[in-house]
Amino acid sequence: MQLTTPLCEKISLLLQSKKWMLATAESCTGGLIAAACTELAGSSLWFERGFVTYSNASKSELLSIPKHVIDLNGAVSETVVRAMAAGALANSNAQVSLSVTGIAGPGGGTADKPVGTVWFGWCVQGKTYVECLQITGDRTQVRESTAMHSLSRLATFLKA
Repeated sequence: MQLTTPLCEKISLLLQSKKWMLATAESCTGGLIAAACTELAGSSLWFERGFVTYSNASKSELLSIPKHVIDLNGAVSETVVRAMAAGALANSNAQVSLSVTGIAGPGGGTADKPVGTVWFGWCVQGKTYVECLQITGDRTQVRESTAMHSLSRLATFLKA
């Protein structure tokens, strides 16, 4: 995703200035965010690892989210995106994480969680931030907009 290159360059400089590493936990984007980050040469200096946890089982296995938490709240929820961000930190050597979970479509939506519902999470300096957006467009647009927004907000949090 060439559109994310300037954002990733900015994030790279901000993380390196603090000597921090980033870990990502992605569901609906399927690794787009990690791919955007590692598109930059030298990204191993600031990108620690990415978890693609598309299934509920992988969220439990890789991010240590108890199955009952996912069953109770649904994979697309504030509770789960918070747990994904925390799990990315707990299961890596990173100091910063971002997480995304949502419904990219075209199917899978419900009345409560229509297609385009995306939850975002960021852990920076011991604080967790979350946000939910309703993103319009087709599957590709939802996934790419999710990646862009997650990186844009991360840059903002790192500057604070």
